[in-house]
Amino acid sequence: MSLFGTIANNWIAAQKPYQPGRPIEEVARELGLADASGIVKLASNENAWGPSPKAKQAMHDAVEHMNRYPDGGSYYLRQAIARHYGIGDDMVMLGCGCNEHAVLICNAFMWEGDDLVASQRSFVVYKLVSELFRCTCTLVPMNGMTHDPDAMLAAIKPNTKVVVIGNPNNPTGTILTQEQVDAFVDAVPDRVVTVFDEAYMELVPPERQVDTVKHVKAGKKPVITLRTFSKAYGLAGLRVGYAMAQPDGIDLLNKVRQPFNVNAMAQAAAVAAIGDQEYISSTRKLLIAGQKQMTDGLRALGLDPVETVTNFIMFRFEKAAALTAAMTKRKVIVRPLAGFGLPDYVRISIGTEEENATCLAALAEALKEI
Repeated sequence: MSLFGTIANNWIAAQKPYQPGRPIEEVARELGLADASGIVKLASNENAWGPSPKAKQAMHDAVEHMNRYPDGGSYYLRQAIARHYGIGDDMVMLGCGCNEHAVLICNAFMWEGDDLVASQRSFVVYKLVSELFRCTCTLVPMNGMTHDPDAMLAAIKPNTKVVVIGNPNNPTGTILTQEQVDAFVDAVPDRVVTVFDEAYMELVPPERQVDTVKHVKAGKKPVITLRTFSKAYGLAGLRVGYAMAQPDGIDLLNKVRQPFNVNAMAQAAAVAAIGDQEYISSTRKLLIAGQKQMTDGLRALGLDPVETVTNFIMFRFEKAAALTAAMTKRKVIVRPLAGFGLPDYVRISIGTEEENATCLAALAEALKEI
């Protein structure tokens, strides 16, 4: 018997919630282990090296004030982000990771029957959120494993309100160039909001990073750039991301934002984290070494990984679900990509040198088993 099914909005009842990567504790319970020690989690694209020591100290210092509500406008964090990018603090809005911003963007700009354009092999939350608001989502085929900007432009219809490009893209790990992004922004109609989800951009070598904030500053087109402290800054557990746009766009997003959406500890840690760019640089160097270790290791096992600029790498394997299960038995958590529309692909996060070695050893055994 369903108590709520006949009362619920039918489009909500039909939703299939996003399934995140499995936590270590859940796998420990499944394996009948007393604790999670010895389990290597490489499924959620987390920063294997953790946050900056300065961010850790800021969290510690904030503990004594957890009885107080946070700053509802995230004043000091907005100031820090604005200084970092050379923009006004009225061009910044904080949220609970980039996911909340996806909801707020649809809430502010889309109405029932409107359309959102995204790539077919991109973050599934874009489609889920558009459906939440009784809108459609046009998923455009990619050019191999990379966004096809021309195809995305061609997919824009009269009822399209928002177009989203994840750059770098999750789950493929690929990136569009500055020239491609600039041409895309120039070509998108003025009536369409262009959103760049750049959750992984700080992990990219500086010479390959793409600047979309210049389009935000220019104010010629309605552009929103999303970034997060969950990835490069290692603060995934605190869930804090931010949007950058012209002040009128930020004002609209604030009108649909709930108060106190970013907690006080997250704000304190993020202020310290963005002020420690040396730590980001050192983490990036470790990541680049890890990318090579994993790429070389996968190829040595006869697999063909997609070239990545991020802290994850994917490869095709026909029995992806079985391989994932075999890895879990060996205490290594990786991610099957059926939920991303890629049922014959597996994604592995880049870990520490030791974690990568453990993963590759487990993978070698698992491949023999299947």
